[in-house]
Amino acid sequence: MTDVCLLNLAVADLLLVCTLPFLAHQARDQWLFGDTMCKAVLGIYNIGFYSGIFFITLMSIDRYLAIVQAIYAMRVQTRSFGMIAAAVTWVAGFLASFPEMIFLKEQPVVNINGTQFFCYPVYPTATSNDDTTSSNPHIWSIFSLFKMNFLGLFVPIVIMGFCYSQIVWRLLYSPSSKKQAIRLVLIVVVVFFCCWIPYNIASFFKALELLHIYTECESSKAIRLALQVTEAIAYSHSCLNPILYVFVGEKFRRHLLRLINRAPCRLCQMDVMRMCSS
Repeated sequence: MTDVCLLNLAVADLLLVCTLPFLAHQARDQWLFGDTMCKAVLGIYNIGFYSGIFFITLMSIDRYLAIVQAIYAMRVQTRSFGMIAAAVTWVAGFLASFPEMIFLKEQPVVNINGTQFFCYPVYPTATSNDDTTSSNPHIWSIFSLFKMNFLGLFVPIVIMGFCYSQIVWRLLYSPSSKKQAIRLVLIVVVVFFCCWIPYNIASFFKALELLHIYTECESSKAIRLALQVTEAIAYSHSCLNPILYVFVGEKFRRHLLRLINRAPCRLCQMDVMRMCSS
C-alpha cells in the first residue's frame, strides 16, 4: 500500500508541476494557449493540487496503521486495498476541484496594454431578483477560498496531527524506537506546515477582502503580493516530496545502488554511491 501511495503521490505532484510553466507565462504576460488549454491546464492543476494533499494525508494514515495498529494493518495494507484507496483519493481530488472546474474560461481583459487574455474561473453573476447573492457578487470566489482552507489545510492537519502524534508517542515508548524515524516524522509535518500554512493564511485574508472586511488599497496590494509569494512556497512542496518520502528511505537507496551497479558507467557509479552514502 505504501508503494501505491508513493506512486500516486508522484503522479499528482508531476501533474501539478507540469502546469506551472503555463501559469508562470500567464503571470508574466498573458494566456496565449486558447480556451481548450485553459480548461485542461487549470483543470489538471486543481486535480493535482487537491490529490497531492489528499495522498500525503493518506500516507499519514498508512504509517499510522503500520506502526500503531500493526495487527490490523496486516489485513488492510495490501496492494489491492491500496489501489482502492488510491482510486477513492483521486475521485475526492476531482470532486474537490469543483466548482472551479466548470467555470474555467479564457477571458479578455482591457487594460493600459490593450486587450489581453487570461485564464481563470468566471463565476456566474448574481441576478437582480436574488437578494441573497446580489449582496456580494464574489460569493463563489469566497466559497472556493474557504473550501481550499478547509479541504486543503484544516482536514489534512487534523488527520496528520492525530496520526503522527500517535506515531511519535509509540516510537518514544517502544524498545525498538529509532530517533531517525521520529526525526523524519517531524520533518514531514514541519515541511507541510511551512509550505501550506502561509498560502492558506493569505487566501483567508483574500476571502475577508472579498467580504469587504479589508477595503483599503494598501491592504489589497499587500494581500495580492502575499498570495504570489506564498503560492510559490506552496508549489515547492511538490518538489520536496520526492526527497521527504523517497530519497530518505533506506530501501529506496539500496535499490538505487543496486541499479547503478549494473550501469556501464563506472564514474556514475562512484558519484551516486558517494551521494547515497553521504
